[in-house]
Amino acid sequence: MELMMVSGRQTAEERRTAVLAAAISEFARSGYAGTSTEAIAARAGISQPYLFRLFGTKKDLFVATYDLVGDRIIRELTLAGEGLEGEDALVAMGAAYVELMQDPELLQVQLHGFAAAPGDPDIARSCRRTFEVLQGMIRDRNHISDDELRNFFATGMLINVMAAIDLLSISDPWAQNLCPAPEKAQALKAVTQALEAQHRADEATNAEVPA
Repeated sequence: MELMMVSGRQTAEERRTAVLAAAISEFARSGYAGTSTEAIAARAGISQPYLFRLFGTKKDLFVATYDLVGDRIIRELTLAGEGLEGEDALVAMGAAYVELMQDPELLQVQLHGFAAAPGDPDIARSCRRTFEVLQGMIRDRNHISDDELRNFFATGMLINVMAAIDLLSISDPWAQNLCPAPEKAQALKAVTQALEAQHRADEATNAEVPA
């Protein structure tokens, strides 16, 4: 996410939006435990005390950030399936998800949420909410079986992991057995390339910070 400087004329809601944009970038880079609220405040162009006036605690901010990412996924998949049913809707929603994951920060915030959830019931609750809303929307729209619903979610999680570990770059048979059809693999490769570009940008930023 782009650095957003906050002007004194902005409302509290506009400042919250700016802080959330900054939080997505910082949490994507360093995770829940590794991110400082000072870094988020600096990226958003506000003071750290004001950040806590807006969100209360670091955990409150992380949960709000994860919810924002989850809501975007729900919204985009809902739009992708508009006017479609059954397999056509599932394919369209799956393609929309792969497209969304080409923003590496969205993928990374998800993964950091899953990693933090076992140690924090509030973060776990936020993760479950996204799953609950998604499964309800997908089931109601497509009237699919429990097995089909589980397969859809399982494929999404496989996409997350494959992108994170760059599985498409591995030519060994075991890796190729897990890879999707060629037409889907190209889109997934774009997700991996976006993650690599984000990593290089983060390294460059870190190199500019004095030790």
